[in-house]
Amino acid sequence: MATAAQLRLPLGSQRISGVSVPRVRASIYEAGAQTRRTLGWRAPTTSPNRELLSTLTTIRDRSRQSVRTGGWAKGIVDKLVFNMVGTGVVPLSKATDPQFRRDIQALWLQWTDESATSGQQEFYGQQSQAVRCWLEAGEVFIRLRKRLDSDGLTVPLQLEVIEPEMCPHTFDSQRDSNRIRAGIEFSPIGKRVAYYFYASRPGDIQDFDPSDIRRVDASTVIHLYEELRPGQIRGVPHLTPALIILRELDKFLDATLLRSQIANLFAGFVSRPSTDTGDANVLSGLAADATSAEGRPIVSLEPGIMQELGPGEKIEFNDPPSADPFGPAFMSTLLRNVASAVSVPYEVLTGDMSGLNDRSMRVVLQEFRRGIQARQYQIVAHLLCRAVWKAWIDQVFMNSLLPIPAAYASDPRPWAAVEWRPQGWAYTHPVQDVKATQDAIKAGLTTRSAAVSDQGYDAEAIDAEQADDNRRAEGLGLHYESGTGATAAAPAPPPAGA
Repeated sequence: MATAAQLRLPLGSQRISGVSVPRVRASIYEAGAQTRRTLGWRAPTTSPNRELLSTLTTIRDRSRQSVRTGGWAKGIVDKLVFNMVGTGVVPLSKATDPQFRRDIQALWLQWTDESATSGQQEFYGQQSQAVRCWLEAGEVFIRLRKRLDSDGLTVPLQLEVIEPEMCPHTFDSQRDSNRIRAGIEFSPIGKRVAYYFYASRPGDIQDFDPSDIRRVDASTVIHLYEELRPGQIRGVPHLTPALIILRELDKFLDATLLRSQIANLFAGFVSRPSTDTGDANVLSGLAADATSAEGRPIVSLEPGIMQELGPGEKIEFNDPPSADPFGPAFMSTLLRNVASAVSVPYEVLTGDMSGLNDRSMRVVLQEFRRGIQARQYQIVAHLLCRAVWKAWIDQVFMNSLLPIPAAYASDPRPWAAVEWRPQGWAYTHPVQDVKATQDAIKAGLTTRSAAVSDQGYDAEAIDAEQADDNRRAEGLGLHYESGTGATAAAPAPPPAGA
């Protein structure tokens, strides 16, 4: 057996129970070392699900409470929903047959009015509701509910938006070889197989039964959330990084307002010599307008009054503290922190454009829109819209609502191809922006169809409308200038003798 002297351990290593373990050295990064500034900084290594699921209910409730009672939190969610969804993220069919494209768009438009199981919304209203719930609560579920022909729907399919509390994130179990984690059943290879939902919503005291949990096949459920970390199976409310500051901001505003109210309760104070114990009213016997709780007279002052004071009486006017000169700057700092945490520019959040010119405003809006577009395509279109379209066109095929051949069953792409287009952005400078688009089309940097799609419209639909407008104008003898690609009505002949 080798002696300790014969054992050549690597430099900086030590032996523990016969095993060579490298000795931990001080980190060259202060963020990884124990220094004065990092003392007490606890940052445990946890999985994305463990750190979330243990506090998800509290975070979700606080997020909803902030939106219900806080103007800033509600404004954040409103601005994100209005910009992310707007009037709707709409499908543009890319099927190869032009007539089929027109037919399927018309059928989709009829169905959108019937999409909600509640009958209170149309499809694009459900988009807004789902995105709002995702932002407030971190996630939302949408059930795809097939209907009977006897229900009288244009396409026998409807959608039900479900709040995340209906899927218990505390429900863990095992089903054969599948594992159930946080209310979601996974196959051995990690595929989502089913979701588990309460029969009624938690919080409904009369109807809720915690033991009544039902299994729903994953093919009929859309789980809309942002997977911030790989392997994260439930969503984090969007306001989470800003919740503490939002609460402190509300308390700061309330304290500032209360301070101003208290400071202005009294206009002044009337004092008399301590030897004066008479019951006469102050200010030379003027009748008081009211009395305090102790029965002392309270005298009102009126503009322009000339008042003679009694012997020994004097008035000391209240000198309330002025507003904190650093208050606006402090508020601005807090709101900028909030804006950064929720990915909404300070100027958009507050409406304060005083520090911007045209160029800087364009940069701010472009940065904001870039983030909005990322979530539109990566989350709203990919997770929500794509799944709805697939289920919808399957029902169209199975119910023979459009002439889709049997080949669709083996390869649906020629008929199901679709592009999802959000509402276009309003022009920052209409004249300059339109001119720049025209120049880009002429230079071959883009196409007219692409430019129209960027505004959320269908180029084919616009062409058809222009053609109809021109025909109608010609039939009525009207003469207008028409846009690119349309046939202009002939100008009216000059009057005789002109």
